Amino acid sequence: MNIEDKIQWVYSSQNNQELTERYDVWAKDYEKNVDDQFGYIGPEPAADVLVKYVSPDARILDAGAGTGLVGEILHQRGYHNLEAMDISPGMLKEAEQKNVYTKLHQGILGEALDFPTATFDAIISVGVFTYGHVGSDAFDELIRITKPGGYIVFTVSVGHYENSDFQTKFTSLESSGKWENVETTEPFLCHLKKDTGVQLQVWVYRIK
Repeated sequence: MNIEDKIQWVYSSQNNQELTERYDVWAKDYEKNVDDQFGYIGPEPAADVLVKYVSPDARILDAGAGTGLVGEILHQRGYHNLEAMDISPGMLKEAEQKNVYTKLHQGILGEALDFPTATFDAIISVGVFTYGHVGSDAFDELIRITKPGGYIVFTVSVGHYENSDFQTKFTSLESSGKWENVETTEPFLCHLKKDTGVQLQVWVYRIK
């Protein structure tokens, strides 16, 4: 299966169980595939934005951590109180080998999360809010487990944002006093080696 077919295979998952199983299969080759063939750069811009708002000693959850690409970058920048959560045990196993996370959690974004309210100083989530993955309903739980005054930093693919309920959800959460937008980056191409046309934006919200 070539990389394009593999991505389509994963993104066409019909439910969370199928998504988990397919990421487990892909886990060992994931980084090699997305880097060698696509030049995926999504984690770097998100990390660049997070460091502007969040102190290095903050307790941070990497939500949808995958193989730990974001955690590795943040660890290199002096962030050592990082925890990883992902739907796929196979991906978490790869992330564990990077030795940048203090804890690993298996969990499903969009469902109830096994963390107390106001646990984390910040949450980062890269490459998760996209087709066939996680919907806007996941933000309710992410807000719950973030401390007041903390930050949620995440990417959304531009096409998905424009063709989903994300804008409505973001506005609703802001108008109800749950969070406030502090930065949204300009769209950027997230693949440097292959012209896929996929653009991401990094969003930053401060929790009230």
